[in-house]
Amino acid sequence: MHTITQKSTKRAWAGAIAKPATEFPPTQLPILSGKVPNGLRGSLYRNGPARLERGGMRVGHWFDGDGAILGVHFTDAGVTGVYRYVQTAEYQAETKADKFLYGVYGMHTPGPIWKRWNQQIKNAANTSVLALPDKLLALWEATQPYALDLQTVETKGLDDLGGLDNGLPYSAHYKRDPHTGEIYNFGISLGSFVQLNLYKSDASGKIIQKSTFKLDRYSIIHDFVLTQRYLVFFMPPMRMKMLSFLVGLTTFSDSLLWEPKLGTQVLIFDRENLSLVSRGETEPWFNWHFGNGYENQDGSVILDVVRYSDFQQSNEYLREFATGETHTNSHGTLWQVHLNLQTAKVTASDEVINRVCEFPVVPRAQVAQPWRYTYVALLPQRMNPGKEWFSAIARFDYKTETLTEVDLGENIYTSEPIYAQDSQNPEQGWVLVVVYDGNSDKSEVWIFDSDLDAEPVCKLGLPSVIPHSFHGTWNPA
Repeated sequence: MHTITQKSTKRAWAGAIAKPATEFPPTQLPILSGKVPNGLRGSLYRNGPARLERGGMRVGHWFDGDGAILGVHFTDAGVTGVYRYVQTAEYQAETKADKFLYGVYGMHTPGPIWKRWNQQIKNAANTSVLALPDKLLALWEATQPYALDLQTVETKGLDDLGGLDNGLPYSAHYKRDPHTGEIYNFGISLGSFVQLNLYKSDASGKIIQKSTFKLDRYSIIHDFVLTQRYLVFFMPPMRMKMLSFLVGLTTFSDSLLWEPKLGTQVLIFDRENLSLVSRGETEPWFNWHFGNGYENQDGSVILDVVRYSDFQQSNEYLREFATGETHTNSHGTLWQVHLNLQTAKVTASDEVINRVCEFPVVPRAQVAQPWRYTYVALLPQRMNPGKEWFSAIARFDYKTETLTEVDLGENIYTSEPIYAQDSQNPEQGWVLVVVYDGNSDKSEVWIFDSDLDAEPVCKLGLPSVIPHSFHGTWNPA
């Protein structure tokens, strides 16, 4: 008799989320290779789900993990890093109980079904960060942000930004105008009807204007486009089994239905008064993230977006991701879209990167302005879609229509690329990524010249593994 050993199908990327992340206090980061550019001065912040299990139980979806913030500070004296969980009230209660107590996106409140009626949702604080002059905000989708200390990333508490009455949600994907400093954001409220809340803030983050718009159904709206004069939203063709979610029969994630026959709604709002300008419809697609957008001289809007053929495949891949093993091929590619402002009709739509990619990013100074380069995390052609995580970064050049790609290497995985402008030379930029090396089970910060034409100019070591994260920002000194 002989025993057959089952070979694990888990990939090297799974090592980064195999166990809850370990925090570390402000720590000088060692230079592993190269040199930190003299003009790179400021702070890199990243947010992502860092704890995917508690008390022997795993989360139901990657979106359910507790958020933790990485801060990397570049100064004349060197580079320091700090990593801490966001100390939300729910995180503290679950830590004390050593078990999950709340429902989130892909999991119920534990216990009998009667406990789930109108269940309290945990503030996961795990999606993005907004650096303001006096604080850092940890953002997610469904409720208010948490404020943190810019240096130590210690949690200060919930923040209503002077206008989020009654716990109004404040989304993870704000947009900041590089010229006025104004910050725009939104949130979706569920009640007797579905409501899109629009917010305009001053440069300090304080909300100075709000408006609401009633939607005809619930759909995942995760991001939007800011142009010189408008806010542009695309509402994918989805519905929600509201009653089954409210009574606890389905999780939030499982209550979402993909209905392509509905088409994708386009909503365009005026930046000044936050009122609806036009409303249209286009072919069905799903998207999480936009790169950028601006108004062309002919009055149309040009934008880029990572498009998926449907929601269900993308959501299932992200659910599987939390288990460390994926099987669903979720195929997002970068498209450029032209939009008529008066009719909210799409006039042209072209696939510009026909490769699996995500997390499109442009230089902060070019948000809502004409731009040339979009940076993305990319799946190298050597990899199997549906099984892997991004192991390359790339830059698409709209002027020459060329893609410059950097493959990070076997079993080395990237986060969203973050563009940092050089403090001494505005024409010079750097691209920062937090990478996980599955060969050595370590995390590092890699710095590239923004041309992506060479090896990293510098690699910095981190004291502990940073799980794969969602979004970050660069806050110049």
